This record gives sequence, C-alpha cells and structure tokens, in this order.
Amino acid sequence: MADIADIASELMERRMESAMATCRLPDTMAANDECEECGSEIPAARRQAAPWATTCIECQGIREKKAGRYRHA
Repeated sequence: MADIADIASELMERRMESAMATCRLPDTMAANDECEECGSEIPAARRQAAPWATTCIECQGIREKKAGRYRHA
C-alpha cells in the first residue's frame, strides 16, 4: 500500500509531465507568430528566447505593469 508521500510524489510527477508536454509543442507555438493582444508579429528573437510567449514585448510589459509585477529601475 502506498503512503501519502508516494501518492503526492506521483501526483507531482504527473503534473510536471503534463506541464512539460504543453511546453513541448513547437509546431503549435511556431504557428502563432502574432501577439494575442495587439496582433503585431512577435519578433523571431523573442520567439527563440521565450517560445511560449503569446504577446510581443510591449504588450507583455503592459500586462506585467497592470499585474503589479513591473520593477522600476
């Protein structure tokens, strides 16, 4: 019989595998070249650095500022 730690470990492993599988969809992500906020093209350098990005740098900055996660220099 599995104890609580084994069950928790298995659950976390499944969640991690699911999250990683979602990140490993290059065909889907490569096809999404447009920012979901403004519709402009996401630059190739941004897509290469952050293939999961769905917004351009400007729109992502606005999102972070609205969410209070923007750090002032």
